[in-house]
Order: sequence, then structure tokens, then C-alpha cells
Amino acid sequence: MARTPQTQLAVLGALSIEPMTGYRLRAEIVQTLGHFWHESFGQVYPALSALEEAGLVERERGGDRATGRSGNVFRLTAAGRERLRELLAEPFQQPSPRDPLLLRLFFAHHVDPALVRGWLTEALAGAERACEHYDELRAEIEREPDFATRGVFRLLTVSAGRHAARARADWAREALELLEAAGDGRGRRADRDR
Repeated sequence: MARTPQTQLAVLGALSIEPMTGYRLRAEIVQTLGHFWHESFGQVYPALSALEEAGLVERERGGDRATGRSGNVFRLTAAGRERLRELLAEPFQQPSPRDPLLLRLFFAHHVDPALVRGWLTEALAGAERACEHYDELRAEIEREPDFATRGVFRLLTVSAGRHAARARADWAREALELLEAAGDGRGRRADRDR
């Protein structure tokens, strides 16, 4: 599926929470959706313009009371709320995997095993930090007053992230054990120069 409808979904969804400036919208996307979704400033502002042109959001001169920033505040229109529902109902495709660590590991027989151990140790530490972060997010969400209506859905995304991070940590531990059991891949060292 094209990136544009997904960007529209992120922007309309964020604006469904409350009206905000483009700057705050981008910050909210990073802070709230950042553990599973990314939008750059270069994607947010063109999407806002296109959504405004289509009558899905409207711009108000003024500022954002929450941040004290001046500028244009964008708010969802009734048509925008309907478009959000349509986008949410559309089928979606899982993204193609792109994992730079796995790409490097596939060809790791060309490098020193100590470098590979370093990659895996770093992956393990990062996954464990991510688990801690997801635990903190979960606690925050569970304390929100709207937990029963809105928070439970946010918790689903945090839970997915936590499970993925835990699986990554388990995999990294297993990979380090495999590397050690194989003698750090030294048996393949001769293949490096081929």
C-alpha cells in the first residue's frame, strides 16, 4: 500500500485526539506513535497541506496553548473524521523486513568474530532497554483516565513492541551462544578471503 494513505492515517489519527500545530503534531507522532511508526517533517507538512486542500482538516491562525507556540493550529473536520474511519477500515500489508544487523550477520564470515560478538551484545542491550521502556509506557497508559476507552488500544501497540523486544533479546542471547559454541565461526575464517 502507498505510503501517502498511511501518512494521512497517522496525521488524521493524531488530530483526532486534539487540534495542534504542525510542529506539535510531528512531536506527538514521535512521542506517541514513535515506538511503531515514523513520520518525518518532510512527510507531515505536505500531508497537512493535501488534507487541508481536500477539506479534511482546517487551519486556524493562532497558537497552540499546550506548547505556547504560535502558528497555525490544524483541526479535523467532519469529513476528516470520516476519512480517518475509511483509512482505518482499509486492508493493509505488512512491511517488507529490513534489518541491517541480519544483513550484516548473513555476510559476517568476512569480518572478525569479535566484531560480530559486539553487534550481538549491542543488540541484546538495546532489546533489554526497549523492554524496560515498554514496561514504563505500559504503566503510564494504565494510569491514564481514558484507559478503558482509548488506553486499552494504545496498550495493544505497546504489548506488541514489548513482545518483539523480548524476542530480539532472546534471539541475541541464543546467537551469542551459537557463536561461542561454533568457536566464533573460526572454522569459516578461511572462506573470508574467497
